[in-house]
Amino acid sequence: MSSYALKSKENRIQRPRPPPVTAAASNVASSAPRRTVGFGTTTNTVTVAKPIGAQYRRSVSTTINKTPDLLHPPKFGGQQLSNRSCKPDITKNLPSKTVQKPPSQPCEPVAQSRVPPKEIFKIPTVANIPKKATQVANPPTTVNQLQNNLKAATLDEKPSTDQQNNKNMGLTDKKNEMKWTLENFDIGKALGKGKFGNVYLAREKSSGFIVALKVLFKTQILKANVEHQLKREIEIQTHLRHPNIVRMFGYFHDDARVYMILEYAPKQLYKELQAQENQRFSEDRAAFYIKQLTEALIYCHDKNIIHRDIKPENLLLTKGGDLKIADFGWSVHTRDSKRMTLCGTLDYLPPEMVSGNSHDKSVDVWSVGVLLYEILVGKPPFEASTYEETYKRILNAQYIFPQHVAPLARDLISRLLRVKPETRLPLKDLLLHDWIKIHTNL
Repeated sequence: MSSYALKSKENRIQRPRPPPVTAAASNVASSAPRRTVGFGTTTNTVTVAKPIGAQYRRSVSTTINKTPDLLHPPKFGGQQLSNRSCKPDITKNLPSKTVQKPPSQPCEPVAQSRVPPKEIFKIPTVANIPKKATQVANPPTTVNQLQNNLKAATLDEKPSTDQQNNKNMGLTDKKNEMKWTLENFDIGKALGKGKFGNVYLAREKSSGFIVALKVLFKTQILKANVEHQLKREIEIQTHLRHPNIVRMFGYFHDDARVYMILEYAPKQLYKELQAQENQRFSEDRAAFYIKQLTEALIYCHDKNIIHRDIKPENLLLTKGGDLKIADFGWSVHTRDSKRMTLCGTLDYLPPEMVSGNSHDKSVDVWSVGVLLYEILVGKPPFEASTYEETYKRILNAQYIFPQHVAPLARDLISRLLRVKPETRLPLKDLLLHDWIKIHTNL
């Protein structure tokens, strides 16, 4: 035992003693590469310099016993690593003489980071391809319109658009000005069907008076952009008072329809004409109808009203057989003698309308001549298989008289069907024609 102890002591004496660890050695150790310490997926390196011999570990450890063990650095709490962009300071426990601690910078929250985040590359697919903005065909509803609709929904009032449409059609929105409603009438059978509505037989409940109720749909009128025609029809027909013109007693309307209260005439001239043998009237009956029609048109022309749509479909017959003009939808009240609107039925259009020139009240004179020809012959004078041929015949006033038409009737028709409006026979002179005098006993 003693020899072993002496031998180890000799060894200690013979071998040179290692130099003591100084501050310089500590500096070298701190500047050496560091060992890896795991924080999740992030790594930091901390190492220390090894002594020359393994047998000197105890002397080294006793010399730097105040230095913390860097091989097992202190653990950091979860609150310190909550922000991964803020790296922990693992050198804060090193000796102050050997390590110069860099100035600490306060960690900023991720939300306040000044560095913009990098855009993540996405593989182009159908889902993430940006869509092009499509153009809306109709402009969106304005805020004012939305507010008006909301106001109408809350206060039970009509939107301003409906009020404007009623104004364009000549309809009043004041309920106290409308004397009738649909509750005042008993509705009967349908009398006829038109483009914008139907005509029904009706009876006023309090008086039992029989009328014709013309029902027009507002949507169809607005879609065809003919609200101005309805306004003119109401204004004109309400003020006309003639025994040969269908009287209009009044009107009323609701949200969807317009109701016109008209004088009831049970027969239509067109259907009466179709029911005749050879689809034509006798000369006495034809002259009677032409005389009443002429007197009604003279009354209209004196009031600067042009009907512009005289045809058998718009002429009614009373129970006593008298003729009455109806349907003033294409009529116009104007002091200007010239108009440019193309209107009416093709077979009854005058040459000035077909050619696109201006027209005046003489268009009604032309229509009387066409009507006289049709009720005596059974068909219109310019009827053809195509529209082009009809237009050509109208422009040149080409027509042929059948053999059964009397010479006086031919003379009167030829005086009415003139291409130049100023050369047509005036309506007042028509009543003085011999054919009218003979067949009406004037």
